Amino acid sequence: MDLTLWHNPRCSKSRAALALLEDAGHAPGVRLYLQNPPTEAEIEDLLAKMDVAPRALMRRGEKLYKDLGLADADDAALIVAMATHPILIERPILITPKAAAIGRPPEALLPLL
Repeated sequence: MDLTLWHNPRCSKSRAALALLEDAGHAPGVRLYLQNPPTEAEIEDLLAKMDVAPRALMRRGEKLYKDLGLADADDAALIVAMATHPILIERPILITPKAAAIGRPPEALLPLL
């Protein structure tokens, strides 16, 4: 199965999700999305796979979210903000060819397997 995990190794939930996938016998491709940020098109594709609005993908508790005044931003502005500042993207995210999910909790990724 083609799996990609948008991963932040400094995040305990992200590390737990990677361990869960590996324990289940999967070796996902790991994308360190903070070092290799997604494009706006990749974020739009991800949102379509998840069938959610951009705000559902955002870390609204991040100081940067408040600093950028994103609480009242439209969807297009949120997508640009995530592509420009990937720290705003919730993590971890598992992506398959047909679907994607946020691993909070990490077990939320299991239905994709």
